[in-house]
Parts: sequence; structure tokens; C-alpha cells
Amino acid sequence: MKNNILNNIRVLDFGRYIAGPWCAALLADFGADVIRVDKIGGGEDRDVIPINYRGLGAIYQQVNRNKRSICLANRGNERDAVLADLIKTSDIVVANLPEKALRALGIDYKSLATIKPDIILTSMSAFGTNGPFSDKIGFDVVGQAMSGAMYLTGDTKPMRSSVSWVDYSTAVLAAFGTVMAIIERQKSHKGQEVRASLLGSALMASNPYLIEESQTLIGRNRLANKSQVAAPADMFETKDGYIVMQAIGNPMFERWAKLIGDASLITDPRFSSDKKRSEYADMLSSKMQSWCQDKTSAEVLSKLEEVKLPCAEVLSPKAALCHQQILSGGFFFAQTSKDQSDTNKPYIPLSSTPVELSRTPGQLNSEAPDIGQHSRQILEELGYENNQITHLFQNNIIA
Repeated sequence: MKNNILNNIRVLDFGRYIAGPWCAALLADFGADVIRVDKIGGGEDRDVIPINYRGLGAIYQQVNRNKRSICLANRGNERDAVLADLIKTSDIVVANLPEKALRALGIDYKSLATIKPDIILTSMSAFGTNGPFSDKIGFDVVGQAMSGAMYLTGDTKPMRSSVSWVDYSTAVLAAFGTVMAIIERQKSHKGQEVRASLLGSALMASNPYLIEESQTLIGRNRLANKSQVAAPADMFETKDGYIVMQAIGNPMFERWAKLIGDASLITDPRFSSDKKRSEYADMLSSKMQSWCQDKTSAEVLSKLEEVKLPCAEVLSPKAALCHQQILSGGFFFAQTSKDQSDTNKPYIPLSSTPVELSRTPGQLNSEAPDIGQHSRQILEELGYENNQITHLFQNNIIA
């Protein structure tokens, strides 16, 4: 049975790449009717990390599942009329664009509210709506770079994360804000704008270090894979791979010291607190590395788990897809692949809804749409006659 928590909510999704589309996809997982508004010819985000014969990229497949697609021209009176009809029947507009770009497309909050007063606009920008950078564009990496996170990551030089954590966290926060706006609208019968930004999300995640710097002027630097706040907490090489572990707090440190056979560390005043231990991180990591080097990853993990120390194997993407916990944990929707050229790859592992509701979980109901796959269907739902629809197609207003 299709999830119906948001089944009376229609969303127009003008999002591109990750933050906007993933926000809308989370709403779609819980039943919202999400219509991706593509430009004529399709969005430039469709083929990032291409994976199949349709030319669709891995990102597009993930963040546009459970959606329909209408292809609409960017300009023109007839385009504006179709857009107005779409807005009149919608509850939410999602876009990850600066305010200036929203105004140019006619989907800024003022323009939307003129057409539908109780509309909710969920907008995501790179740098926020205030300040000298408010109209600049940016991707995930600008949040990593400007928040201090990238500066503290790496070894000799600042290093970005290979995964777009700023984009995805911005999407989740925007979806959270959107649901709050829906609940508030049920009380006030009024719309509002929900705003999120890449920089704001990154600053949220970096905030503890920013607070610390403002109060102590400590001037932290990069520590590669070591923790900034405790030790031992690092990546370690084994006979057949790599593992990570961390000991935070005195009880964990004591269990670790006994495990590696050096209980004298427990009473050494240099290691009496997390703060002090972090000052000797290199020494403690070296002791752990010596203990690991003649053992397999499985042996190391087993011994760490016996004494209840947090740990995990460092997996490649290929290994992650085969790991027992990942396979059995319900972390993926198994979407059937339409690429019949390789029968050894029958499924696309789409990340499942990353929050579980016990009675009404998120669901996969349809794969990411082709360009304009539902244009005619959507226009018919709006009450357009066949001759009107034909005219719009012939004049490249719709595709």
C-alpha cells in the first residue's frame, strides 16, 4: 500500500543536482505528489555519474525517484500561464537557487503568493539570503571550504570530503522545515518561505569547533584520520586492510589499554583525560598500530568488539555493497534495472528513506522519470483539452 502521510500534498520541484531534488524526494517517499519541472531538453544534472543505457546518472536516479516530470520552457506568456496553473494546484515549490534566479523564473515567494496565497516556498541557496554572497552560486564544496570543515580535514593540505555531506544535510534540513511549514499552515492557513543554505548547514556541523575557537583561540589544525578531541581514535592498517576505532572517555580508554596489554597507560597522568590523551595522539596511535599490524581486520574487529570499543572496517564501495550488515539492514530500495545488457546487475541499490517510521515507512513507488515523461498526463489533470496540449507541444512550450 502506498504511503499516504503526504498524499494530499503537491510539490513543484525546480531543484537541480542534490539539495533541492533530495529534499523533494524525501517528501515523495512519504506520499507527496512531486512534479519535477524540467527545462526543454532536460536538466544538466541528469547524467552526472552515468550508469546505464538511458544516460541517467547515479545521483539523478537516487534523488528523483517517486517523481513525475513535466518539461516546460523557461520564458514566454504561454509558459507563464501553464506555470500559474501548476502553482494554483500545488502546496509547495522547491528550488535550490539564489533569490535573484528565483525572481527571474517567476518562482520567488512574492510571485508565488500572488497566485496562491498559502503556497510554501522551500528555497536552498549556497550562502543564505543575507550578506554580500547571497546571490552567488555554489556547490557542496563551498560549504565545506567556508565552514572550517575542509581546513580541518586531510593531512598536509586541506581536503574536501568525497561525499556531498553538505548537500544532503541541507536537503534533510529543508525537508524538515517544509514539514514544519505544512503543520503550521494547518493552523494559520497561511504560507511562508522555508530557507536553507549550504553554508548554514556546514556551519551547523562545524559549530562545536567554531565555538571552541571563539572562546579559546586554540587554532586547531589537520590531524589526518585522528580525532580532534580524543585518542586513540584513528585509522589503522591490518594485515589485509584498514579499520577505524575510537576510545572516548576514561572507561573506553582503560579497556583499550588492557586489550593491547599495556595497563600502565591507565595510571599515566599524561593520559588522564580525553583532552590530555589527544595531545599524545601520535604516541597512542603508534601503540595501536603496532598491535594491529600482525592481525587481520576480522581479528582486530573481533577483539575490539569483545571489549565494547566502537570500530569498523574501512570498506570500498564494492565491499560496502556486499557487507552483511548493509545488505540486511534495510538501507537500500532494490530498484529493478532496465539495462538488459548485463544480467549480472539486475538491481540498482537506491538508498532507502534514511529515517524509519514503524507504521508508515517511506516507500519506493517509481523510478526517476524521463524528460517530460508525464507532461501530457499532468496537463490533462489541470483540465487542458487535447487541442490545447497539442498546441503547447508544437510550440515548444511543453515537451
